Amino acid sequence: MGTRLSSFYPVIATADVAAAHDFYVRHFGFAATFTADWYVSLHRPDAPQYELALLDAAHPTVPEGHRTPLKGGLILNFEVDDVDAEHARLVGEAGLRELLPLRTEAFGQRHFIVEAPDGVMVDVITVVPAEGEFAEQYAPGHEPGE
Repeated sequence: MGTRLSSFYPVIATADVAAAHDFYVRHFGFAATFTADWYVSLHRPDAPQYELALLDAAHPTVPEGHRTPLKGGLILNFEVDDVDAEHARLVGEAGLRELLPLRTEAFGQRHFIVEAPDGVMVDVITVVPAEGEFAEQYAPGHEPGE
């Protein structure tokens, strides 16, 4: 690979920048670093290396023929220390629409999925030890929950 990568973050093409902005600030602790009516750049103040941007899908910086807001098909993973507490907060208290109920997976996750604006799925995860054959599928040093 040639040039050193200095940053990497997803940009969600959305039909409603304001609604998406509110969602990620209110429910996931992001804060804006740049705000316009057509683009918002977000980061986590406690971990500024975690960034997310929101872009009006109809903006002229999006090439013609691609000015379509996202409608599903994207999953954002948020790994947290206590997924059960986050489930109580986001689903129980905030009433977010749950797409996948809280459960533990043999491949090394305890998680649930909620829906964000434009059908984006947010998978909230606590890593747990993998079970059985899944434990053998991880590269050395990358085993979950270890």
